[in-house]
Amino acid sequence: MDRTIVIGAGFGGLALAIRLQSAGIPTLLLEGRDKPGGRAYVYQEQGFTFDAGPTVITDPSAIEELFALSGKRLEDYVELMPVTPFYRLCWEDGKVLDYDNDQARLEAQITRFNPRDVEGYRKFLRYSQAVFKEGYLKLGTVPFLSFRDMLKAGPQLARLQAWRSVYSMVASFIEEDHLRQAFSFHSLLVGGNPFATSSIYTLIHALEREWGVWFPRGGTGALVQGMVKLFEDLGGKIELNAKVGKLETAGDKIIAVQLEDGRRLPTPAVASNGDVVNTYQKLLADHPVGKARSTSLKRKRMSNSLFVLYFGLNHHHSQLAHHTVCFGPRYQALINEIFNSDKLADDFSLYLHAPCVTDPSLAPEGGGSYYVLAPVPHLGTADIDWNVEGPRLRDRIFAYLEERYMPGLREQLVTHRMFTPFDFRDELDAHLGSAFSVEPILTQSAWFRPHNRDDQIDNLYLVGAGTHPGAGVPGVIGSAKATAGLMLEDLTP
Repeated sequence: MDRTIVIGAGFGGLALAIRLQSAGIPTLLLEGRDKPGGRAYVYQEQGFTFDAGPTVITDPSAIEELFALSGKRLEDYVELMPVTPFYRLCWEDGKVLDYDNDQARLEAQITRFNPRDVEGYRKFLRYSQAVFKEGYLKLGTVPFLSFRDMLKAGPQLARLQAWRSVYSMVASFIEEDHLRQAFSFHSLLVGGNPFATSSIYTLIHALEREWGVWFPRGGTGALVQGMVKLFEDLGGKIELNAKVGKLETAGDKIIAVQLEDGRRLPTPAVASNGDVVNTYQKLLADHPVGKARSTSLKRKRMSNSLFVLYFGLNHHHSQLAHHTVCFGPRYQALINEIFNSDKLADDFSLYLHAPCVTDPSLAPEGGGSYYVLAPVPHLGTADIDWNVEGPRLRDRIFAYLEERYMPGLREQLVTHRMFTPFDFRDELDAHLGSAFSVEPILTQSAWFRPHNRDDQIDNLYLVGAGTHPGAGVPGVIGSAKATAGLMLEDLTP
């Protein structure tokens, strides 16, 4: 029997393949790179382990559900460890906020910034929880295939003022500028501009407060490996270095997947965890739907890109938190340049990941594995030569970290590598080097995003950041649940 094919072994593709295989649908997972994980790739150099992408696990229940489908237990495959604080937020004026799940401790810190904002924060949390209940628990795994689906959700979205931006909603509750940044930056974690992204994305705050922030022992790659093992234990098959060249169609139906190595794999259905633009533009280049859909998708706003530095030191900086957000001198002006300027900004804000704070095994004894990322424009926004600007930005970031957060960094440096918008484009086949696919503004959310099942090619499905509900580990795992529901309806006799 020909297997149903899932293209791309990122979190979304893995979660979908597990759901299909658990339901008795023989599934083949094709991954073009030499390791599974997609954006959650792993680099290993000189004894250091670097998670390439996602490092914040915020809804373990969604992952546990994947294992429970077939009577398995997540803890038998991977250990999730709690991270405290969730994040350490730092500003250049010396102010620091350790943000975690302890309400009394969090309110005491808010008081130091502005006593009046304690009550404002409580109101914001209640709002965030209401959005979380409606936008994540109710709608996060429900496919929006028709405009009627959007109209049904409309009254509730209107009541929650979904047309407002994340920042404007936060600012309606909270006065102090540092705190407004602290409770609005989360949309950047899924490629959203806090000043343009729908206030629905404030649900990320409630999601973290609901389940906490976690990190897998052995790194995010250990979670990927646990999911791969579960899939294979269920009888699923995964092939690495299996690059798809074309989807072969007969009329408006896919009949086979053609690999770049010349193989042809007949299949009853295909789900793509690849970039949505390139799924249509490259894999369906010979079909009218591919041309029309890719043209339409190119008119959409794509999320920002990232500049990422992975580096190993012969010193463990125990003063750091696991997750640190290093706010630069500007907030709104910098974000505006990231999303709208054709140049690279002179300053930056950074996310610094120090996993050895939680799991020392990711570096040689006494050392530390780190990565730091800076949001930057995608290649369609700013035509930057990253072969030139990458090393310059690397040196600026290393100097900045050494001065403010990690004394002696450059002398302690053992190994490092860069990942630029060019790499998002070339390694991950991401349209315009976007790190998070379609930007999560209101007019590109739910029904307005690429659908979990194509409207015309009825056995083509999408999963991952480019479809509903969007980017982030909970988002792409939610997309897998939405897409799996459709595929099981269509494929089960």
